[in-house]
Amino acid sequence: MTRHPYAVREVGIVVAIQALALVALSPFYGPHRDELYFVVAGHHPAWGYPDQPSFTPLVAALMDSLAPSHLLVLRLPAVLAVAGVVLLSAQAARLLGAARAGQVLTAVAVAFSALVPGLGHLLETSTFDLLFLTAVLVVVAQSLIDDRPRLWLVAGVLAGLGLNNKHSVAFLLLGLLVGVALTPGTRPMLRTRWPWLGGLVALAMWVPNLVWQAQHGWPVFALSADIADEYGGVGGRITLVLEAFVMYSPVIGVVWIAGLVQLLRRPDWERARPVAWAFLVVLLVYLVTGGKGYYLGGLVPPLIAAGCTHLAASRPSRRVVGVGAVLVATSAVAYPAVVPVLPTSTFSGSFWADVNDVQGDTIGWPGYADQVRAVVDSLSPEEREHAVVFTTNYGEAGAMSWYDVGLPAYSGHNGYRNWGPPPEDASPVVLVLETPPDDFRGCELRDRLRNDTSTDNEEVGAGVWVCDGPVGGWRAAWPRLVHYNA
Repeated sequence: MTRHPYAVREVGIVVAIQALALVALSPFYGPHRDELYFVVAGHHPAWGYPDQPSFTPLVAALMDSLAPSHLLVLRLPAVLAVAGVVLLSAQAARLLGAARAGQVLTAVAVAFSALVPGLGHLLETSTFDLLFLTAVLVVVAQSLIDDRPRLWLVAGVLAGLGLNNKHSVAFLLLGLLVGVALTPGTRPMLRTRWPWLGGLVALAMWVPNLVWQAQHGWPVFALSADIADEYGGVGGRITLVLEAFVMYSPVIGVVWIAGLVQLLRRPDWERARPVAWAFLVVLLVYLVTGGKGYYLGGLVPPLIAAGCTHLAASRPSRRVVGVGAVLVATSAVAYPAVVPVLPTSTFSGSFWADVNDVQGDTIGWPGYADQVRAVVDSLSPEEREHAVVFTTNYGEAGAMSWYDVGLPAYSGHNGYRNWGPPPEDASPVVLVLETPPDDFRGCELRDRLRNDTSTDNEEVGAGVWVCDGPVGGWRAAWPRLVHYNA
């Protein structure tokens, strides 16, 4: 198979445009509830947290330490992560024989899809999962195509980092093992030590997080069960498949499915075929266990590369440019749902707000914090000396810290359960809770959270209460106040 030079200049221009756009959009709307949580979690360094390993929280805390509560700085690693995905995707196309046109078409399709800018706008575990999954697949593909078995060690390191970001990388490793075994041209690789050494490297890097999970009663299983309950059933499985198909855009969905088929059929792509099998295995795992379509996001860029390589090889450059324009145009329709290109008031009353509730969770936090701060300020100096804020969920608690309402913020949600309870003498309590607080005594409703954009997110309508304290004291009440949910 002919190996063309990497289209450095053209792919570099694509990456630069994508990065500049994401940096320009970074300050708009506000932080996502997960970002607020990750910053606080990272400032409580640990080998793991109930809902994810340590990688993303530690990155969030590092950026927050460099520039406290600075949204643009916080999101720079996400911009770099998706830039890496574009570069790796172009390399995947090159490994399959793509010339300059195929590489650039791949870079354009990935960089300006719906999913990748959306993940590049937020510092999320899914952002780095996209990077690590793509990187492992591309490195393994290069190892198989070029017969460079030592690259399995590089793939092992990347997988180890990925496992310390999301446990689901383990499913990818299973998929690659099955794919290599099912492909006659790559099966002999399993008789060498290199794939197994790469797997041991990944496992060794994952062990500290596994130990943390074991020490804390394996909360990952409780949260996985919560997700499976929410997204299970026949409807959930259908939604998973549909979301996987459209998440880059429906037209790009056709492209990557064509790439998947070609990887399974073309004899000259046989040594890259385990990439296609890995996707199918992981898809099957999520169909059985219950999951979300975007969990497959990092498995798709190499398939897009295969589809774009196949398209570009049979078309003149002018027609390839037209194909690229169509791919970008069909993706751009979804941009208001994934990046803040509309004023908040326009977005909140639009169709796009119903398509994706992630954006809605970035709107309103400064106002919510101001309302809580006003209640805090209404307390006497003597009351504020021992007062605390307690919230329903980690996003609210994170917002009280990010915007500094003047009191320490606690919650019983996920990781926050390990950072409490508050001191036994912590009273009064400024409580952010939607329903009347049965677990607290002497409560008085002072306000209800609202925003001026008509955004209907989880916080709207929650009460801001001032209570004397929890029934029975903090230590006794803590088991009733903590909860795991996704």
